[in-house]
Amino acid sequence: MALSTVGRPERTPVLTPPSTRALRLWSVVGVFIAVGIARSLQVGIPFRDPDGAYLRGRVLLTLAIFVALVVLDGALRTPRPVRPAGVWATIRARWTLGRLAWSWVALLAYHATYFTYHNLKSWDVLNAPQDAMLLRWDRWLFLGHSPAVLLHDLLGQHAAAWVLMVWYETFPTLVVIAFPAAVALAPRLRDAYVGIAAFVWVWILGTATYYLIPTLGPFDSAPQEFAGLPHLMIQDTQARYLAQRAHLLAHPHAPDAFAQVSAFASLHVAVTAVIVGLAWWHRLRRTTLVLSVFLAGTVVATVYLGWHFFVDDIAGVAIAALAWWLAPRTVGVRRRPLS
Repeated sequence: MALSTVGRPERTPVLTPPSTRALRLWSVVGVFIAVGIARSLQVGIPFRDPDGAYLRGRVLLTLAIFVALVVLDGALRTPRPVRPAGVWATIRARWTLGRLAWSWVALLAYHATYFTYHNLKSWDVLNAPQDAMLLRWDRWLFLGHSPAVLLHDLLGQHAAAWVLMVWYETFPTLVVIAFPAAVALAPRLRDAYVGIAAFVWVWILGTATYYLIPTLGPFDSAPQEFAGLPHLMIQDTQARYLAQRAHLLAHPHAPDAFAQVSAFASLHVAVTAVIVGLAWWHRLRRTTLVLSVFLAGTVVATVYLGWHFFVDDIAGVAIAALAWWLAPRTVGVRRRPLS
């Protein structure tokens, strides 16, 4: 055995097998599912997946995106000139049966979390909203002013409204690509597990904040502040969410009763911040910078359009930071990849 310079044997790094990382990740997810089951029994409403929007359809969409990303990754890793046979050889060498299986164990952990999150979010509307408190907090932070009104005065209520609507609505597309990319494009399987763990934690922590301070958002509690905005698809979505809430409150056991409105914390901001963290973890400096700009615009859009109080966005950044602190520790990874 080789000796170190101080006369003691060198320690051989202990490699954590994928099964251990998967077990640690699924232990967290399992506890979250158990919380969801307990809440379901408490309110007497079963888990629901309306039109396959949060589980069945999402898994199929993830599969399609995952395959596309694997092919893209294979093409980028194949020496030039890039030919189909070379790409296929690269994919076969990188994507062993074991790596493929453990990757999907992680992706299914994400989907189980996301499905449970949406059901718990739906049942959160059974709690009394506390919007008035957050309105006071926002006024205190901005010296008696509404941050939304300040943004309307600064940016105007016409062209900026359309730009920020598009900015805000980009979020779902970013998310459905980002989490399979965290697995498909990760150089090491351990880093794929770190990325998925961060996504798992942000949905879990976001659910906890929903129940900590149940809220609907300033579009409902201070609608006069947004009366000057042009009619956008945003207002239609907000009206639909309130109608869903009213339907669930009136008929909680109806098969189609499912709500989607909660404000504190902003998971638009939190999940976007987790995606910024994903680029940071992989040392992608330019991507981190671009995504940071997108995060800043998302903060502006959530307040400007009335979806969130400013304190919701602060809380969103905070839980994203906590998710990234917990993620590597959850799956037993000590440091970021070197490049």
